Amino acid sequence: MFWRSREILTRPEWAMARSLYKSMGYSDYDLERPLIGIANSWNTVVAGHYNLNQVSNYVKQGILQAGGTPVEFGVIGACDGIAQGHPGMHYILPTRDLIANDVEMMVEAHRFDGIVLLASCDKIVPGMMMAAARLDIPAIVVVGGPMEGGCTFDDRASDITSLTEALGMLNAGRIDESTFRELEDCAGPSCGSCSFLGTANTMCCLAEALGLSLPGSATIPATRADRLRAAQESGRQIMELIRQEITARKIVNRKGIENAIRLNAAIGGSTNAILHMIAVAYEADCDLTVDEFEELSRTTPLIAKMNPAAPPNVPDFHEAGGVPAVMKEILPLLHREALTVTGKPVAENVKDVKVRNRNLIKTMNDPWSQGGGLAVLRGNLAPNSAITKPAAIRPEMHIFTGKARCFDSEEAANQAILDGKVLEGEVLVIRYEGPKGGPGMREMFKAMKLLYGRGLALKTALVTDGRFSGTNNGCFVGHISPEAAEGGPLAIVEDGDLITIDIPNRKLHLHVADEQIRARLEKWKRPEPKFKRGYLALYARLAESADKGAIIRHK
Repeated sequence: MFWRSREILTRPEWAMARSLYKSMGYSDYDLERPLIGIANSWNTVVAGHYNLNQVSNYVKQGILQAGGTPVEFGVIGACDGIAQGHPGMHYILPTRDLIANDVEMMVEAHRFDGIVLLASCDKIVPGMMMAAARLDIPAIVVVGGPMEGGCTFDDRASDITSLTEALGMLNAGRIDESTFRELEDCAGPSCGSCSFLGTANTMCCLAEALGLSLPGSATIPATRADRLRAAQESGRQIMELIRQEITARKIVNRKGIENAIRLNAAIGGSTNAILHMIAVAYEADCDLTVDEFEELSRTTPLIAKMNPAAPPNVPDFHEAGGVPAVMKEILPLLHREALTVTGKPVAENVKDVKVRNRNLIKTMNDPWSQGGGLAVLRGNLAPNSAITKPAAIRPEMHIFTGKARCFDSEEAANQAILDGKVLEGEVLVIRYEGPKGGPGMREMFKAMKLLYGRGLALKTALVTDGRFSGTNNGCFVGHISPEAAEGGPLAIVEDGDLITIDIPNRKLHLHVADEQIRARLEKWKRPEPKFKRGYLALYARLAESADKGAIIRHK
């Protein structure tokens, strides 16, 4: 049994520690059982985390039922949605590494025997996964579940991001203000992670595919009773992991990580999965490159299709069979023997699973498409790499050539779109938004949604050293490395330069002669840091590039 807390709770030497626990009401009975930390990122800011206190109560029930003592502590969690399109987004990605650090500090300071990680949203889930891999103690991830789809808008169930699309429509005169205001009240009908397959739900699904969450639990909607039963079962299962001494890295290893990457490709998950899985692999002492991610994605068919690539939302995916159903379909591509938190291998977990909707989840022989949920591009504009998502891009947009329209910030691009200054056939270049230059690698979510709202999504493209939301569609390429602030070629693109995005051939090309690129780079001067104090100033100095997961290296 993995039980290290008793080393600091035995009498007489550790009586002071026992007394401190007793001052809060813990009994001798409590202190004679393994202590299970609960890292709870509940707050009333993030819709996806609003139900986590209730989820936590059921986790505690399970721990107590199985012979453990729950010990809960709080963890920060910020909302990508509320932070979109303004300076707040600089702070979002950097929270991921803070979360991993904070969980590590609490667990190691108090010598907890196991950890249950409660999260739902974009950077919080990968931060928790990173912590599990770093700590290498028994660990299980429990998520709060997705929001249900909202009222019908634009011929599909709306979601929170429909408001930004609608803003573009309102600005273009395609809808009136009354319709816009009604949408505000009905696009988010309940708490939960946003209903589309964005980064939040992608990472919840990947935690399950990796083996860190119970099978079938990633996509249970936030308001369902099943969500609470899964939480209780997770509480019981953490105790089983302790008894069997199944620590995190017996699950978070090369086999589990590759399974998660294939699942991401099979469901058309968020481009941010590359950043986060590279970071998780780093914590698990597994080398993972963007090229390996590309190879696994290219050789995995797209089996399930949902918003933003198709109208169904994540609760619809759950009803169709969810992650276990897709994993069963692609089992020939997976490491069948990879261990999971059930104590069983993947193949055993999914052996009795059935697909309940073939209009959403296809087969290996008849997939939505052959390979390429995500793609890694290279070229003279992205010597190290760039990332795009063919699963969310119309086939006719997989090759696009247009004239560059350059912006040195997200805000400048958004205003130009709203003012009607962006024209059909242009490639928007949004730069100085990378991990260091942003800093924090903001999402160009709003720009893409505004283009859609103004009817330009299929007539323009966008390239950036920033990121995208998992809900974006249109023609887009992000994560360009090296970033502009590091002197990457993106920094010297000029208005009117031709740029070609060629997804089938994995190319991103600037139609400027090599000698001219070199001459422009010689004249280029690094801009002053945007933040000169506080955590973002530190992050800008320490963060790795996007192709390295934007991690803060500590080994």
